[in-house]
Amino acid sequence: MQMHNAKRIEITIEAIMQKRLTQALENAGVTGYTISPVLGGSGRSGAWSREGQVSRASGMVQVVCIRRPNEVDALLQAAFAVVETHIGVVSVTNCQVLRAERF
Repeated sequence: MQMHNAKRIEITIEAIMQKRLTQALENAGVTGYTISPVLGGSGRSGAWSREGQVSRASGMVQVVCIRRPNEVDALLQAAFAVVETHIGVVSVTNCQVLRAERF
């Protein structure tokens, strides 16, 4: 099967900022993404967990996008405008997809 090069962008951000982030991505031309809740982790401030939280305001989500390599810069600029003033991590990795017309 023929594989096509792509980029996988993962953005972990405070759940309360999810709508702002996805709106910024859509404004930058991103037509598809997946959002997943983050159950816990550990970072600069130490370990944390969603366990026992009553509202989603203090939780985290991860937004994952797969894009063509030439479309990544606009996405990163849009994401950084939201993430730079909030808790968040952005990572970009190389990946391959089977159906390039979907990305």
